[in-house]
Amino acid sequence: MTETLLRTPFHAWHADHGGRLVDFAGWEMPVQYTSIIEEHTAVRCSAGLFDIAHMGRLMFSGPDACRLLDRLVTNDVAALEVGQVRYALVCRDDGGILDDVLVYRFADDYLLVVNASNRVKIVEWIEDHCQGFDVEVVDRTHDWAMLAVQGPGSVELVAGVTDHDVAAMPYYRCAIGPVLGNPARISRTGYTGEDGFELIVPAEVAVSVWERLMEAEDAMACGLGCRDTLRLEAAMPLYGHELSEQIDPYTAGLGFAVKPEAAEFIGRDAVLAAASRELQQRVGLKLEGRRIARGGATVFSGETAVGEVTSGTFSPTLEIVIAMAYVTSASAATGTAVEVDVRGQRVAAEVVEL
Repeated sequence: MTETLLRTPFHAWHADHGGRLVDFAGWEMPVQYTSIIEEHTAVRCSAGLFDIAHMGRLMFSGPDACRLLDRLVTNDVAALEVGQVRYALVCRDDGGILDDVLVYRFADDYLLVVNASNRVKIVEWIEDHCQGFDVEVVDRTHDWAMLAVQGPGSVELVAGVTDHDVAAMPYYRCAIGPVLGNPARISRTGYTGEDGFELIVPAEVAVSVWERLMEAEDAMACGLGCRDTLRLEAAMPLYGHELSEQIDPYTAGLGFAVKPEAAEFIGRDAVLAAASRELQQRVGLKLEGRRIARGGATVFSGETAVGEVTSGTFSPTLEIVIAMAYVTSASAATGTAVEVDVRGQRVAAEVVEL
């Protein structure tokens, strides 16, 4: 482990409580504490806590904050109500995806949450495209901490640290409210396929909030390992796997996050052109046996290569091997039989709904 890795405010807690720390996007992060399956099951059945303070948090304020965001992202920022969150993509001029992001609208500002691996790139992209806009953009990543509480027990856990009525919050909504008496931003969002919340709190109080949540009997600290298995079960794309600068939103199956009529976002014409090509599609796969297909594995129809796996794992919930892949449109229909080359051995698989 090198000393150059960035650390979140929770780092010492992870180290003191058995977290196995790894380099993730330049941050020293816990991949697991006990086992991936145990932590995965806790999120599906009760509640899990995740340190997500490595993700970028960029604040937009000023008269042109909304107008700049509508230029930067594919979704309709102007249509956001105060307290609403929306998933969106940042694209290059040629339609390739620079990042997938969440846009939050608060009464006095907007928040853009970006992937840790792309934060520096997105900050530079914003700097290159903010000329002519009356807006202040501030990177709050190191000032604030961010944690996720995910699972069917998350409402009760989060209600124990805030006076805000989190039970009444709809999905993909956000609010400013106190967390243990400290100013905080609360959203009913997540990356696991379960109900849950994400809390943004001042960095200096982050550990006290985490420890209070961990006092609950059914709360378990969870690492990046089960975060990946959970999101894969829910068919949520991961940047660097399902998403990249070589993939456009429609190929990725994310057309719902593209509102070309709302604003002239960067790359709009190229994204629209890609919508009609339909050369490849993102699909789910169910594999026979227990051999896991990792990213890069070739998908075959007969002797013809028709695609490539982007992510694969053993699903603890379904107890089968699953994967996501990009395949040709001719092989993308649900129920299509294919084979996947898993380390030199062909494994039978079936295309399933994401």
